[in-house]
Amino acid sequence: MDTNHIIGLVQMESTVSNTQGNLEKILSIAEDAVELGVDILCFPEMALHGYKPSEAYNLAERLTGTSVQKISECAVKLGITLLVGMAEKEIGVEKPYLTHFVAFADGGIGAYRKTHLGQSEEEYFSPGQEFPIFESHGIRFGIGLCWDWHFPEVATIYSLKGAEVLFAPHASPTVIGDWKEIWLRYLSARAYDNSVYLGALGKNGLGQEFQGGALVLNPKGEIIAESFRQQEGILTCELSAEHINILRGRQRRTMKEIFFLAHRRKELYREIIELDVNSGDHPKDD
Repeated sequence: MDTNHIIGLVQMESTVSNTQGNLEKILSIAEDAVELGVDILCFPEMALHGYKPSEAYNLAERLTGTSVQKISECAVKLGITLLVGMAEKEIGVEKPYLTHFVAFADGGIGAYRKTHLGQSEEEYFSPGQEFPIFESHGIRFGIGLCWDWHFPEVATIYSLKGAEVLFAPHASPTVIGDWKEIWLRYLSARAYDNSVYLGALGKNGLGQEFQGGALVLNPKGEIIAESFRQQEGILTCELSAEHINILRGRQRRTMKEIFFLAHRRKELYREIIELDVNSGDHPKDD
């Protein structure tokens, strides 16, 4: 990371089948973020179309479509990078992707397609196959969506590829429980083990279907910003370049500055690919 930068995490309510209204809200929030000095602004999972897997096929758009183009034009005009969730249609693919696209300030477009689909999503979406690294405003970052972050390998791959910040947009149903408590059970470990900043955010359903919330963890897994007020808005956080650069540099001298992944013994980890979950069958005692 070249210098300190400000990221923004958005809590917003998206209405299924009201893409135009969701789009207008996204563009308006982006303008607000610029006033707050935000360089990279991340919206929730499926923010553009609203999260309802059974409707995804009908709502899906291509990355070359009008909605993405308008968001891209906004990013260029404002000089900001926008990360927005959508249902993505692709020629030759039967089911849409659950995609988070990146609209860069220079007009470029990138995309992450959710690789680990939840059980309720498998019927309606195609899984992605890649973990791309993006770079903007001097920050290298990766994206994972909701269920993705229950798989530790995702964060490790991103960190090994050079990601300094991980974005974790969610569509977080209220029935699951308290999302701050749940996130801290595993997302703190993703940040700590991989020496990355991590920004998690959930869709705000105003107490109905989804639970809002946002937090930023530093590379030691500590909360450095949070908002769980159940209101639409932007959580901003300035990320320290010095902190991440010390951890990632070659002049580490103490355990406090350790970058664990630099000390891996990957020759021992072949089994993580070869082994599968135990079937539950156990040998009988003699």
